[in-house]
Amino acid sequence: MRTTKTIRMAALLGALAVLGTEGIAAQEVARVEVTPATLSLEVGEKAQLSAEAFDADGNAIDVPFLYFSRGGRGRLAVDRATGEIEAFKGGEYEVMARVLGPTRISGTMMVTVAFPAIDRVEISEGGGRFYTGVTIRHKATVIDRADDVRDVAVTWSSSDESVATVDRFGVFSALAPGDVTLSATAEGVVGHIAYEVADNPVTSMAVEASQARGRTGDVIHFTATASDAGGGAVGDIPVTFGLIADPDKVATADIPPAEVDAMGRFVAYKPGVYTVTASVPGTTSHATVEILPRHVTEEVTLVGHAPVRNVSTSDLWVWEGVDGRDYAITGTHSGHGSTYWWDVTDPASPVLTDSLLVDARTTNDVKVSEDGEICVISREGASNRRNGIVIVDCTDPRNIEIISTYDDELTGGVHNLFIYQDHVYAVNNGTRFDVISIAEPATPHRVGRFELDTPGHAIHDIWIVDGIAYTSNWSDGVVVIDVGGGDKGGSPENPVEIARFADIGGATHAAFPYQSPTGKFYIFMGDEIGAPGFDGQEADRTPQFMSGYIHVVDFTDPENPEEVARYEIPEAGSHNMWIDDDRLYAAFYQGGLRVLDISGELKGNLYHQGREIAVYKSYDPDGVVANAPFTWGPQIHKGNLFFAEYFSGMWAVKLQPRRTLIP
Repeated sequence: MRTTKTIRMAALLGALAVLGTEGIAAQEVARVEVTPATLSLEVGEKAQLSAEAFDADGNAIDVPFLYFSRGGRGRLAVDRATGEIEAFKGGEYEVMARVLGPTRISGTMMVTVAFPAIDRVEISEGGGRFYTGVTIRHKATVIDRADDVRDVAVTWSSSDESVATVDRFGVFSALAPGDVTLSATAEGVVGHIAYEVADNPVTSMAVEASQARGRTGDVIHFTATASDAGGGAVGDIPVTFGLIADPDKVATADIPPAEVDAMGRFVAYKPGVYTVTASVPGTTSHATVEILPRHVTEEVTLVGHAPVRNVSTSDLWVWEGVDGRDYAITGTHSGHGSTYWWDVTDPASPVLTDSLLVDARTTNDVKVSEDGEICVISREGASNRRNGIVIVDCTDPRNIEIISTYDDELTGGVHNLFIYQDHVYAVNNGTRFDVISIAEPATPHRVGRFELDTPGHAIHDIWIVDGIAYTSNWSDGVVVIDVGGGDKGGSPENPVEIARFADIGGATHAAFPYQSPTGKFYIFMGDEIGAPGFDGQEADRTPQFMSGYIHVVDFTDPENPEEVARYEIPEAGSHNMWIDDDRLYAAFYQGGLRVLDISGELKGNLYHQGREIAVYKSYDPDGVVANAPFTWGPQIHKGNLFFAEYFSGMWAVKLQPRRTLIP
């Protein structure tokens, strides 16, 4: 049956008050027990957990649970709905069963998975020719029979110490011409690399910088050329780059003023004069560069505030309507299925135009189609446990109408979604995305789906640009998928994977692609690291501390992606982001809204390079939690920066060049 009733603001507030009271009355859970309390498994084994809730008098209560593991992503698969677990990697894991709803009461149990025997030892570097005098550290990767990388002690040895030696850290030094084998042993399993050591032919070195002057954060490339006595290049001898720093200011225990990597890529964090050296045994050369301040900061001016103070705000979407005016929609987290609709044509005075209540606990994500006619709302925690999505006619944001709902095989909940060319890409129960055609919005239907095949895989978000989908998959990192715009023959009906990359840390929550004017193609991958079952607050309603940072991965060559930079602030973790015109707009929870200059090639920790253009924290004394910035997600629209604040609604600010008293 089609639902067309819309609920105005006054009625919505009343309904939420009633729902809130009923929810609290209905949830009388005092404790949760998980059976069994402990469990021992082998890799590949499955087991079934069960949970039971009790009230304060010890009476059992029939409530739904959400099952998940702490620290077990990719290692211990947990079916969120049923509690079935499967072991993929050795270790100890805590599994939790949490009551769905506002109480957040949980029970826990421990799973111990035995570590399999070691299968192989792989040594870095490739063997082949080596030169006398050269020293390089080798690293050993120990892998067990479950294909898991293990932290196991390794013993190093050389087959002929008169030719080359190796210390306990894998540092290999060539002494004389000859054949030698380097070995690494772990629990009786041995890995080998063979070398032919030859006399060092290098007699001279030259090094050049790609530019003589730059700013903090600029990447300068140093190229070293080693030559033999006849002037011929010796291209297979390792070159060691070093750095002599003379920053303008030096503080004890401060961060290093600059860095240079093994490929000669240099970046400075402080202004000054820097000399990069390039060395091979017996020969060294250098080049010097001058680094100036970056000077990119701008003023942030508050434009307007659309307050939501009765429930917590989730994501937002801002768009130009079919009537030429500008509108925004904001979702809610644990807000009984409410969404709010605003006219932001004058962002200084947002006007609430309508509101909508759907059957859900959380309407986490809201998106609007490219033509501004259709909005799709995600649903989690529906009373009938069917969840799915709600498709809304938003051609008139003053009189929105529900067109249809779609929940077929989406009962586990849709957390995030994206609309692209008459299709909704819905994150389904945190395990896959389903592709739903809304060409006829009254009769949506599934046309495709995509799911990873890795153990315990999960997905949190999806973003699509030019027919390429970028999914955020926690420990599996980002996956790039052709859904009609790539060269893999993909389509909405047949999504085809292009590439994937698991970042350092493995907590990928959001991803945003960026084609740099430099020719580099980057993917920004944001962590989200916090308490399991995050809902924004501790029991006393104070904001949680979130951690994690934004990883910058060079995806120019999708066959060989490389993590090259990070944006990490000390006081908070990242959430959602937006990129436009060489600028990163990032929500950092309690760290507020951050704006970052991402022009040029990127390397190192961008936070320390003077790239921060602006920082803005919103304080609302009447918020759900008073004066508690907790920034959820930003979006640039027509020169104004809109962003959702978890405890206080939607805000708009504007960036302007910083004023100075000196012309």
